[in-house]
Amino acid sequence: MDQDAAKAKTAALLKELWRRKLPMLREHVALLERAAESLQAESLTAPLRSEAAISAHKLAGSLGMFGYPEGTRLARTLEHLLDAEGAPPPVTFASLVHQLRAALPL
Repeated sequence: MDQDAAKAKTAALLKELWRRKLPMLREHVALLERAAESLQAESLTAPLRSEAAISAHKLAGSLGMFGYPEGTRLARTLEHLLDAEGAPPPVTFASLVHQLRAALPL
């Protein structure tokens, strides 16, 4: 197999994997949006915060593979905010979640 054919095959496989993972990726972003809303309402619970941190971690780990390094960077920043002590700054957190959604073709 020549190099161009191998690249085309890899691109096709990644496109199919993206299609299959898209519902889960959407769920992760939606969970982060719920966390942002809860932060702004000053009602973020520990379980929701933990779930949001897990979602951010999963997004950070997978988006780069699909060619979205900015999504990885944003998700990693969200994860760090959720893992830090104290509540994340609501406006900053909401802005990062909005940027994440805008960076992805969801």
